[in-house]
Amino acid sequence: MTERIPCVREGCDHMILPATAAKTGGYCMPCKQEMEREAHQRYIEAHRRDVDLYAGVTDAVQILKIMHEPRTYDELIRYVPYKNSMEQVYLSLSTEQQHEMKRYAMELIRSGDEDTGKDILLYLVCYHDLALTAEIPELLEREIVYPAVLFKSASGDLRDHLLQQVNTDEENRNHILIMLAYIGDEVVVQQFWQWKLSPPDWASELYVAPERYTLQAGWELTADGQRRELFITPSYSLYEVGESNLAGSERENLDGAPISLLVPSSNHCPWCSNPFISLMNLQLKHPGLQTVHWNSSHLDVQTCLVCSAYSVVYMEMDATGNPIWSRHNVKPDGFDDIDVEEMRVDVSGIGSSTLDVGSLAGEGERTEGAREQVQQRLFRIASEPRQPFHGSEWAMEPSISQVGGHPGWVQDADYPVCPACSATMKAIGQLEGELIQENGEGVYYMFACEPCQMTAVSYQQS
Repeated sequence: MTERIPCVREGCDHMILPATAAKTGGYCMPCKQEMEREAHQRYIEAHRRDVDLYAGVTDAVQILKIMHEPRTYDELIRYVPYKNSMEQVYLSLSTEQQHEMKRYAMELIRSGDEDTGKDILLYLVCYHDLALTAEIPELLEREIVYPAVLFKSASGDLRDHLLQQVNTDEENRNHILIMLAYIGDEVVVQQFWQWKLSPPDWASELYVAPERYTLQAGWELTADGQRRELFITPSYSLYEVGESNLAGSERENLDGAPISLLVPSSNHCPWCSNPFISLMNLQLKHPGLQTVHWNSSHLDVQTCLVCSAYSVVYMEMDATGNPIWSRHNVKPDGFDDIDVEEMRVDVSGIGSSTLDVGSLAGEGERTEGAREQVQQRLFRIASEPRQPFHGSEWAMEPSISQVGGHPGWVQDADYPVCPACSATMKAIGQLEGELIQENGEGVYYMFACEPCQMTAVSYQQS
């Protein structure tokens, strides 16, 4: 047996063959490879250069074209990000610039880059509600049938064509039904009603009844065949603006109005013993809740962050308008086998409120124990509304957290049913997991049943 010798690298206790040592200069292979990686990294750090593709570019359209342009990876190049997000640049577009981007998107689609072209159209439709009436026939001719929200501005002739095509196009039937739901005019509503009363032959090939496809577009049929919206409008973005130890004058200069988010409750979940969290507590007089009928001056949506990830969590309102655990909550199957200790959420670091206690009572009122000091984190609700479908496509990475607006479903649309009256509950807002805690995932969706004065919270993640 050949005698082995120690690796010469300090701290390494590997023994190697003399032949290996002759090839590596006395180092074992793991040490040799590690040294090569370190040398390569030093070379990259010494030679890497910053490249600012946006230097000197001020036109928003050109900036967006650069953002959408694919880049070949080069470890010696570090691209300088633009000062604003893609979402912010899209929102800055003038009407003329929106149409210029629409023309560019169609050029990309015609050249074979369908994915980028569709992405651009999706931003324009969701952020600006830009009509694609003239472009939709070409999209269909190119067999582009997704995402369905692109087709909500289809003409009457195109709508009638789709109503015929859905009967014969088995391959695209699911997409066509959702497209029709997004069009959602009186003719479409009446057709879905007829399908409900008399299901077509192809209905048996679907996973759900035809009329259930309307949920994807945010509405449903009533008992008498009318359209009922399933999310409130207008939509207002919710966002965090930094640490709360700002001077008073700095707070006054912030855009938007304060909102109370993520406040821990003194009550605990009867299933897992975690403290309840008030996801959102907003004055009913805010324009975002102008269509909500609630027997309180505030709409306080509380939940258990752990249990709502496994099941819809319902809260009822007591006589004073405060949320309490609903008697209708049903523990999901298998929940008792879950180690809730591992799932426990530390709320001490995320609890916060941008309003002092007194301000929650309304203008001109003060409550006992009012505090002047803002707590740990500072949240705002945007001063201006945004388009109802702004946050509806979560994969676009928009600012998902919002009051009102079409939900940004990570999976399929899943509006909970009120356990008290069996009506579909309306979506009133949503919070993305990253806003709740560091490295948080998924989206928490908030709903309300106004007749029963009940809220619900559900959760989805990819």
